Amino acid sequence: MITDNQSLPNGHKPLSISLMADDDKPREKAIASGVRSLSTSELLAIVIGAGLPGKPVTELSAEILQACGGSLTRLSRMSIAGLQAQFRGVGPAKAVAIASALELARRMREEEPEKQPRITSSADAFRIIGDHFYNLPTEEFWIMLLSRANRVIATECISRGGTAATYVETKLIIKHAVETLANGIILVHNHPSGQLRPSAQDDTLTRKIKAAAELLDIHVLDHLIIAGGSFYSYADEGRL
Repeated sequence: MITDNQSLPNGHKPLSISLMADDDKPREKAIASGVRSLSTSELLAIVIGAGLPGKPVTELSAEILQACGGSLTRLSRMSIAGLQAQFRGVGPAKAVAIASALELARRMREEEPEKQPRITSSADAFRIIGDHFYNLPTEEFWIMLLSRANRVIATECISRGGTAATYVETKLIIKHAVETLANGIILVHNHPSGQLRPSAQDDTLTRKIKAAAELLDIHVLDHLIIAGGSFYSYADEGRL
């Protein structure tokens, strides 16, 4: 049990960390020295909360990390059902807690402190939206809507698909652009396969959206394809 008092009821002194139950040690260490003093395994143990009879939470967390080669990236790719199936002692509550903690970390990376950042290059666009596609197992198509000064008005998801493709409606993209009075559009989608080069279908779609947008004096400024933490830019390749 964690207490803020210097002593426990009846005058007993709190136990030193070395004498505490294994399930309590990471929490007490965090209180004493801050969460940055904890190892990845200890942080995961706090997220999990408790172990099993004969298997403290620290041992369970170490087992999970070892199975993922010590990689949080690999752990983040595991589904809730997969966590339950692979690790004895990880039920629905623990699996959801692990997945939620990793999702919070991903969303933190997504945050952009500047409300309307200005896009001056493909790298700027990737910096703003790239983290959304980190480890994404399915294909999604997004648009970034820009003002005349190339400041981001909004980012919108147009469609979500499977591991190989997603269906995109040109009229839905134009609708979002008109409603936000956007002057420019950057198209963005990912390739879960890790292949950065655009497909023939990507080329056709880019030309189709660009032609439709030009009828309303809206400019398609770029089309980014994101895969494996990197990106391909149609604008950089002189293809717009």
